[in-house]
Amino acid sequence: MIESLIFLSCASFLLFLLPTRFKGFFASIGWITIVAALFTELPYYFSVNNFLYPLFAVLSIPFLYVTLKHLKSNDVAIIKLSQAAAISFLIYAPFAYFEPLGTWLISRVIEQVLWVLNVLQFPADRPFWNLILRNGFRIEIILACTGIQSIAIMLGVVGGVTTSYRQKIAAFFLICPVIYLLNILRNVFVIVAYTEQWFPFLPEIASNGEYGYESFFWAHNVISEILALFVLIALAYELFVIIPQLGEWANHLYIIYRDDLQRIVKWRKDRS
Repeated sequence: MIESLIFLSCASFLLFLLPTRFKGFFASIGWITIVAALFTELPYYFSVNNFLYPLFAVLSIPFLYVTLKHLKSNDVAIIKLSQAAAISFLIYAPFAYFEPLGTWLISRVIEQVLWVLNVLQFPADRPFWNLILRNGFRIEIILACTGIQSIAIMLGVVGGVTTSYRQKIAAFFLICPVIYLLNILRNVFVIVAYTEQWFPFLPEIASNGEYGYESFFWAHNVISEILALFVLIALAYELFVIIPQLGEWANHLYIIYRDDLQRIVKWRKDRS
């Protein structure tokens, strides 16, 4: 189900890029299906005690309402936001839907993670092409572990505004190497923390019944997610310096969503 929704969202956003009079319709389908995909994944996220993505799912409802409303009126800022999503899918889709390319990327990430682990004197084995084994703990590396989603999203954001070639090149080298390298280090941190059992705390909220999972939970679902958020904020700030119009666009989006959400809250208060 989740794969079908993501594929439909991807296809809709890519169709949005075509010069047709149905751009708003395709963008709307893209946003609706990506939000639906978030909710479809809720049972999985709850099973692994990941509460960040369920929070995103809840917040996506008012976001979707405001987005669809402004798509209907052809708001330029929201059209640009949909363009950014479409470009992100354009970058991500080859890795997600052309298996040899996705497999190649996962394999390269595993090789580099194993090299760093060895340098840090935490050697690990590779019993299967996408598995890392250490101290009896097995970690599967999937496409989400490669950083390609974050790279695609950030490059998509840059693609949402008109930029010079110099700005495009500067943004590319700020985003791709930095996110890729930090993602390698993130994987190394999670693997070492899990296999060395650094964080065996609060099993009542961090355990899924699997031995030692608590360390994986705190390393992967909490510490790494928080650090990733700060990294993305720092990258966004640097992008605003390189491309000032990105800051203006972000401010315009903030005003749109803030004002509409305030009107929703006021309407609910008046009704109660």
